[in-house]
Amino acid sequence: MAQHYDTIVVGVGGMGSAVAYQLSARGQRVLGIERFELGHGRGSSHGETRIIRLAYFEGSAYVPFVRRAYQLWQDLSAKAGAPLLHRTGSLEMSERGYDFVDRSRASCVDHGLPHEMLDADEVMQRFPAFKVTPTTRAIFQPDGGYVLCEAGTHAHATLAAQNGATLKFGETVLEFQPTADGGVAVHTDRARYTAGQLVLTAGPWMGQLVPSLGENLATFKQAVAWFRPARLELFKPAAFPVFIHFSEDGEFYGLPMHSARGVKVGGPHFAREPIDPDAREREASPAQIKALQDFVGRHLPAASGPAIDTTACIYTKTPDEHFIIDRLPQLPQVVVVSACSGHGFKFAPAIGEIVAELVIDGRSKLDITPFALARFEAVQTSL
Repeated sequence: MAQHYDTIVVGVGGMGSAVAYQLSARGQRVLGIERFELGHGRGSSHGETRIIRLAYFEGSAYVPFVRRAYQLWQDLSAKAGAPLLHRTGSLEMSERGYDFVDRSRASCVDHGLPHEMLDADEVMQRFPAFKVTPTTRAIFQPDGGYVLCEAGTHAHATLAAQNGATLKFGETVLEFQPTADGGVAVHTDRARYTAGQLVLTAGPWMGQLVPSLGENLATFKQAVAWFRPARLELFKPAAFPVFIHFSEDGEFYGLPMHSARGVKVGGPHFAREPIDPDAREREASPAQIKALQDFVGRHLPAASGPAIDTTACIYTKTPDEHFIIDRLPQLPQVVVVSACSGHGFKFAPAIGEIVAELVIDGRSKLDITPFALARFEAVQTSL
C-alpha cells in the first residue's frame, strides 16, 4: 500500500527545501524526494554564495518578493543559529549603450529604496578594486549582499525534518498520475506514494517531469570561478559590494571573499552553452573560464590571474526570463515552481512561503499572476 502524505515535494534543492520547511511548519505531512544527495552540485543551488539585491533591473514587481525574502532569510538565520544573509551593498554598472542601471534605478524609485548614482571615477574612488571605463554609469543600493546557498538549503531541509517532514535522497521520480479522489500518485525507482497535492521544484529536470513545458524551458551551463586577490583587503565584504557589470562583453557578476576560496566571479550570464541536465560533462568550458579571466583582468586587476577554482551550474530559462509559479491547468493538484532564469535563489524562502500559502490557503498574499503559465500563449516581455 502506498504511503500517503498531505503534500509531496519533488526536488529538495534551494526551492524544494524551502517549500518543505514552510509546509511542515504549518503542520502538513510532507514528503520531499531528491534524486541526488542534499546540497549536490548538479543543479542550480550550489557554489557557496548567491547575490541578493533590491535594486532589480529585471522588473520593479520583484521588489516586494525580495523584501519578503530578506525577512525570511533573517528568520532562517536565527532558527539555524548562523548568519545566512550578509549585507555588502550592491553595485550595478553599465557601459555606454545599456539601460540596466536606469531600470534598476526605476525599481528603487518605485519602491522608495535608498540608492546612489555614481560615475566611473566615483566607482573607483569608493571601491578601489574596480577598474571601469570612463563612460560607465553605476547605481549603489546599500541593502544588497549575498546569501549562503548550500548552507541555506541545509538549514531549510534540517528544519523541515525537525518539523516532521520525511526527506528521501537518492530516489528518482519516474512519473506522477492523478488519483480518483483528486490527489496524485508519485512513482519512483523505489516506491509509490500518494498525496493530496504535489509540488514540482525539480529545476533543470522540470521538462522531463512535465513534457508539455518543454518548449518554454531551456537549460544552459553557467560558469563561476574564484580568484586569489593580491590585495585581500580590497575584496573583503566591508570593502567590496556584490556587483553586476553590463557591457558588449556580456553580463558578469561577482561577490566578495566569504572564505579562503577567494573572490567569486560569474558570467557571461546566459553564455548560451546549452546543456542536458543528465550530461556527464558538467565542468565550466575553457571558453567560459577564459571569459571570466579576461573580465577579471580588465576590471578587477588586483585579482587578475588564473582561476584557483571553477564550477558550473545549470540555469533553466523561460522565454521572458521570468519565473513559473502556477498550478498545471490540466492537473490543478500539481504546483510547478521552476525556471528561475538565473536570478532565483535569493527568493527561495519567499517562494517557499508563497507555495505553502498556495497549497494550504489556495492563494498567496503576494501577487503571483505575472508568473502564471498562461502567459506563454503570448509571451510578455515585461513583468
